[in-house]
Amino acid sequence: MSELKGQTAIVTGGGQGIGREIALALADAGASVAVTGRNLETLEGTVALIEGAGGRALAIVADVAKQADCERMAAETLDKLGSLEILVNNAGISGVTKSTLDMTLAEWQEVIDIDLTGPWLATKAVLPTMTVARSGVVLNISSEAGRTGYPQRAPYAAAKWGLIGLTQTWAREWGMLGLRFNCICPGAIEGDRIERVMRARAEAVGRPYEDVKRDFTSSSPLARMATESEVANMARFLCSAAGSGITGQTVNVNCGSAMN
Repeated sequence: MSELKGQTAIVTGGGQGIGREIALALADAGASVAVTGRNLETLEGTVALIEGAGGRALAIVADVAKQADCERMAAETLDKLGSLEILVNNAGISGVTKSTLDMTLAEWQEVIDIDLTGPWLATKAVLPTMTVARSGVVLNISSEAGRTGYPQRAPYAAAKWGLIGLTQTWAREWGMLGLRFNCICPGAIEGDRIERVMRARAEAVGRPYEDVKRDFTSSSPLARMATESEVANMARFLCSAAGSGITGQTVNVNCGSAMN
């Protein structure tokens, strides 16, 4: 399939997990892909997978919490890949699992800087190119935590709720120029990251790990967690012409979880 042939995408946090799967899916659809993040080794791993499948990719070391890095990320993508039509704001951290009383300002701020200010800075960096072209797609990766309260994870929940607000705001600000902004809320996603989250929660609340793990699947009609590839498939759809009439929307990929 080549529904994104001739287009270029930036995927922040593209070195592993959901970000890597989204980068692979967009490349499979024909896009050139710049993957960005703070770990060159993991980024190069994604690039190798894309190039090994016959695609075109670029690794850019960048911290989305830094404005200069975001501006350099956009400029380098344009310079080396030739265009910039898609931005996927995926980079994020889980942060600590603590009550607000036990949390420090630094722990709060780190999550907000990366998970909320980061997407704002990255989007700000690509908007000049997209507005001149009067075309472009920005896809924000929020979380089920952006739909419901998340005890012990206040900064993460606040940031992910904020991403939904940014999505709807940007869609109204830039829609008349032909730009689209959408958001995906993954639920619990199979993999190492959710294992770390569940173990941290079990320790923080003093419950057995297996009980906490059961909480993450018991409200799902499918009785399982979603997968990274299922999130990537939705991202591919929303970034393509097949989703051309969709903007300002937030889509859950969570196996029907009732948590939200």
